[in-house]
Amino acid sequence: MATVGQRFKTGETCPTRGVYTFDGYTNTTTTQQPTSEERVIQLDAYETFPPIRSTNSGAYWKLSRVL
Repeated sequence: MATVGQRFKTGETCPTRGVYTFDGYTNTTTTQQPTSEERVIQLDAYETFPPIRSTNSGAYWKLSRVL
């Protein structure tokens, strides 16, 4: 079970159903910000953390709320 504030990255398996917020790119050369729709996602346990599609980049995700 994950705790609020814990960080994950694109490709990892989600351990806890919750709301996750964008917390930076895994590739530091990407400067374009994700769209507002991409900044907050809801995932169920065992889903895979997605990339930011608008920039085709891996991302870090931070758990902001457990559901």
